Formats: sequence, structure tokens, C-alpha cells
Amino acid sequence: MASKKKFRVALIGTDSLRGKEIKKILSAKKFPLSHIEFFDTDVKEEYGKLTEFQGEPRVIHSPSAASLEGLDLVFLAADKETNLNFGRLAAENKYRALDLSGAFSGQDDIPLVVAGVNESLLSTRQFPLVANPHPVTIILSSLLHRLISKLGIVKAVAFVLQPVSAFDESGIEELASQSTGMLSGALPNREVFREQIAFNILSHTDAPDANGFSSGERQLIAEIKKVLGVPGLPLSLSVIQAPVFHTFSIMAYVEPAAETNIQDLERLYKESPLFKIGAPSSSCSVTCLSVAGKEQIFIGQIKKEESFPNAFWIWAVADNLTRGSALNALEIARTLYNRKPGVRASK
Repeated sequence: MASKKKFRVALIGTDSLRGKEIKKILSAKKFPLSHIEFFDTDVKEEYGKLTEFQGEPRVIHSPSAASLEGLDLVFLAADKETNLNFGRLAAENKYRALDLSGAFSGQDDIPLVVAGVNESLLSTRQFPLVANPHPVTIILSSLLHRLISKLGIVKAVAFVLQPVSAFDESGIEELASQSTGMLSGALPNREVFREQIAFNILSHTDAPDANGFSSGERQLIAEIKKVLGVPGLPLSLSVIQAPVFHTFSIMAYVEPAAETNIQDLERLYKESPLFKIGAPSSSCSVTCLSVAGKEQIFIGQIKKEESFPNAFWIWAVADNLTRGSALNALEIARTLYNRKPGVRASK
């Protein structure tokens, strides 16, 4: 039997946080590459910018439509405008694109895929463009999918603690500079966040609507329902800005439809390699610090709510750049690579 042809791949946005992470994952996980090219829009001079891949120096080029011709898959990890431009060219230039930025997540005709939840979408049609969802969508839809498939669900509510890396390098730099500056008595510099973020918690970072929710929160709910394929899912969530660099931390309140207990819920998540259950301890074993850089969704304490029948609180933490972005994108890429020939193309 002839060996399967390897993928010819490109990465646009090599030096973004998402770009650095997917480059590291592609290298470490030995994705079947025959060729990979790196691009950044800030490259002004050919051979003026370098990166490293699998121990070798590589040139970062300035992207153009012509430079992507003949490729199988293009990872879009740049800014929203760049990703929109090159994502829209995918069908015309006959390459497949995978958006990591959320630029296409609100478009109904673009499949939004969470590996292990709804990747079967990709086996029915050949989409020229696929969207990697928001990290919260990846984490919560994975968490709720296990419940829905095994027990059903009556209600879900989530409080989401967002890291400053959700605002890319600028968010990280602002928290770092404010933290060091305040310890030395300097006034905090505020450019990314309207209020001081160091040693502080913000109830919101975007303008609220008439009911107090931001467009980002509404979009997350719509994404999760779309991925789960349950448009009527009784779900609400609120995003809170926390003074941490990485990982989304989520306290989820769930009411399964079938009667269950803490031990059964733990077993439910232990069945999937996607999840890691924290060891029972009087201390908090699942934290932002302990989970940062890890590949799984970590579940800490599960609490049974005595005030309501069959209600539970679940503490879940996952790195927004590894599990919440790069690993999901890699698994989508593997699905595209392994897709059976003869599947019809989607226009």
C-alpha cells in the first residue's frame, strides 16, 4: 500500500502568541509535514527575519496570495484583518485554511470545530476554511459534551476568569509593567485595560448591552451552542478579567438531567484522556500556575449543591494557548489530513 502523502503547510502570524504555540506543537507532535513555510506581515525585507523549527533556522517571509499556492493547509494566527484576507482566498487558491484568531467564528457558513465534540462535520464536506473556536468554547463545550452525551443537562451556568494573554502580548506586558511599577511606587500605565489590572479583578472589559452582557459573552454562548449542536441549551456565562498571565479558570454550575453523584462525574471525565482530575487534597491542586503549559483540561473540586437537587459546581482550568488553541488546531489538522478521499467539496 502506498504511503499517505504528507501535508505542505504554512503559518501566517509566526510571532503571535498563537503562532508561537502552534509552531511548537507542530514540531513536538511530529505532524506529517513534507514542507512548512513561515510568514509575518511585518516582514519588510526578505531574509530579514528568522525563526526556528525542529532545531533548524527558518526564514519568515511576507505573505502573499502567490506564496500560498500549492499548499495543503494554512494556519492563520495573525491579526484579524490579515486572517480575514487570507482566509477568504482559500477556496480561490485551492488551499485549506484554519483560523486561530476568531476572525470567522461568527459566520454561519464557516464550521466551528472542537476536537472530540463535533469534528465529524469535516468528514462530510471539504470546507476550504475551518475556524478554531475561542478557548472558552473549547473548554466548556468539551466539559458539557461529556455531560450531555451521558446524562443530559437541565441547566448550565459558568463564571469564567480570563487571563491577560487573551489580549495577546500587549495584555501580558501591561500586567507585568503595572505589577513591577506599583511595587516601586509608580503610577500604573493603562493602555489595554481601562482600569488597573495588576492586583485587581474587573467585572468586564467590553461595553455591556441593555442587560449587562458584552457582545463577547453573547458570542461565546452562541459558539458553544453551535459546537454542541444544541441551539436551545439553557446556558449562561459571565467573563471576569483576572490578573493572571495564562489559563482560563472556569467555575461551572451544572444540573444533569439524570441523577448522579460526585464519584460518577469524576469517572465520567476520567474516561476521556482530554481531562485530568486533580488529586483530592485540602489544598487547591488545580490552579492557574499548576496548569499553565499543560495539554489537558484539569478538573479540580466537584461540589454537590445541597440546596438544589442533582446540582453540582465543577472547577475547571486549561491553558488558553495549548489546549485552548494549538492542540485543538492540531487535532483539526489531523482530521483534515486523514479525511477519506472522494468527500465532496463545499463552496
